[in-house]
This record gives sequence, C-alpha cells and structure tokens, in this order.
Amino acid sequence: MSAEACDHPPAGPSSAVRASTGRGSASHDETLRTQLENLAASNGSPEWLRRAPTPGDESVRDAAVLMLFGRGGQPRTDAGRAESSRLADFGVDDVDIVLLQRASTLRNHPGQVAFPGGGRDPEDDSLVSAALREAQEEAGIVPSTVDVLGQMDPLYIPVSKFQVTPVIGYWAQPGVVRVMDKAESYSVYRVSAADLVAPANRGTFSRPDLKITTPAFDVGVLKVWGFTAGILDFTLDHLGWAGDWDRDAHIDIDF
Repeated sequence: MSAEACDHPPAGPSSAVRASTGRGSASHDETLRTQLENLAASNGSPEWLRRAPTPGDESVRDAAVLMLFGRGGQPRTDAGRAESSRLADFGVDDVDIVLLQRASTLRNHPGQVAFPGGGRDPEDDSLVSAALREAQEEAGIVPSTVDVLGQMDPLYIPVSKFQVTPVIGYWAQPGVVRVMDKAESYSVYRVSAADLVAPANRGTFSRPDLKITTPAFDVGVLKVWGFTAGILDFTLDHLGWAGDWDRDAHIDIDF
C-alpha cells in the first residue's frame, strides 16, 4: 500500500526498551492525559484565529475536528530526531498526532493539511460525534478506541463559513491510519511531535491573495499552514513542548 494510502509510523524502540526507559509508562501516560485535558480547558487558540461569524448569517455550519494524540510515533526528519532527547525529558519523545492532506478536488480548502474532521451532519448527536465519525470516514480511526478528553472553544473560518470545534482525543492503543476515500483525503499520517517542534521544521507562510501570514511546519511528509498550523502552534506552546524558532524563516508551499 502506498504512503498516500496508509501510514505505519517509522520504526522505533521496542516496547521492552520503552518500558525500561520509562517511555510509554503509566505515569507518563497519565501526565500526558492531564496535559491534554488542560489543553481542552484552555481558551483554545491564539487571538489571530478568533473571529466571529456575521450576526444572523444562517449559512454558518457547525463543524468539528479531532486532535488525536497517541504514542509510538518516531520522527521522520533529522531535525526531529535531534529534538527527541529534549522531549524525552518531558516523557513525550514518542508522542504523535494525526494529520491528513485533503484531496485537491474538494471545494473547501483543497490540498490543505488538516486534522480529521468536517461538518456536523443531522445524525450527529454532538460535535464530538461529528469529529469521531469524520475521523473514521477520512482516516480509518475507530471511534471506540479514542478517549475523548474535552473540546476547545469553537473557531470561525470565514472562507468556508464553518464554526469549527477542536475535540481533544487520546489514543491509548494507536492503530494504522489510512485514506478511506480518495475523494476526501490524499494522505494521512501520524506526525511526530518531535518533527513539529524542531526549529528547523518551523517558519511562516504567506498568502498575499488572502492577505494572511500564518505559522507553518514542514515535517517531511506534509507542510502545514493556516488554521491547522495556528492551532498546532498554540498547542505546542500551551503543552510546553515548543522551543525557540525563527519566525522570519519562510516555508514554501505549492498549490
């Protein structure tokens, strides 16, 4: 199966090695869960992402995305591998998060990297249900395997008129993620936190046509910008994992 269809995390230490070093231990898992619960209880975004829909605009749709954290991921980049020892001090050097690249044929945000998620359908009894359903449809994530720890404040995206609620999840027994529908997703990956925080993998991206500049990440298999990058930037800072990086560095992204 191609990389676009399925993501097996890069080979890492065996479970025996992780146990001997404390990685993936119950205490570290509990610490990570507590951090993620605190993230969900936070305001949930930088100020530049906080926009409000026009009062009375009935075209605004509720949506939800799943920010799913697990263990077992290893960095794919040299810069990420260099960060692993620093993250080991926090017990999170093997933490990863699920990201996907949207199909280029989609009407909204084509080709952009995102968390699994989408609009709330009539059959969804909550925004959490919407996030879990979409994660299964887009990335093959089984809802019953996800421990939902909370949800952040909703954020409005003017371009698509979605009011998006990030749902925080913990994957105690991570599985393989894969493209379920090529009309929805081009690729799906479990991306290492080490690759995301590595200063050499970080920078900014500008869209003069949209008059915006956002944080950006180049993690080798994906380049992240915009809404998703803004939430990741906030998240890594809030969790205390981020280090210093050059905000004047530019990351090129083709469309």
